[in-house]
Amino acid sequence: MRLLSVLLLALAPLAADVTQCVCDPAKPETMQARECSLCREAEKQPNGTKVFFLKDINPRKPNRWLALPRRHLPAQHSLAALTPAERTGLWRAAIDRAREQWGDRWALAINGDRVRTQCHTHLHIGRLIEGVETPNFVDVDGPEHIPVPEDGTGLWVYPVGGRLRVHLGEQLTETVLLR
Repeated sequence: MRLLSVLLLALAPLAADVTQCVCDPAKPETMQARECSLCREAEKQPNGTKVFFLKDINPRKPNRWLALPRRHLPAQHSLAALTPAERTGLWRAAIDRAREQWGDRWALAINGDRVRTQCHTHLHIGRLIEGVETPNFVDVDGPEHIPVPEDGTGLWVYPVGGRLRVHLGEQLTETVLLR
């Protein structure tokens, strides 16, 4: 499993460069890039929508959903660019959707900047694969306490004993989810 993660991490930069996102809804020509496809989906959502969901279109991930904020963010569309209220709203909406799909076996993941292939901020929603625990985690009391990576890394979250376990410091995180 980790070998696959390393391979995907090595190949990810070939897919898209989200470190210098140019997706700008005010400039339609910038929205045609492959890495702007989720930005285009956000533009299709009604004004006033805070969070929306998309089924992952990758045929190798038939059990995955994405949670996305409607609002476009500057530059790399990092989680840190959302206000605390927007972040909490995104996490809460994603957790609710994950519980509907997977009960208590759910997990959420956001990949780090170096391996993301889409500019628009999005959380992966899926079922947690058993046995993927790593030692780098913190337990928090709720979505409003989920730490925000400031170093461009990703994180993954799942429920443990009435709390949320947040694994930090990784780039490729969505591999903890059932495909």
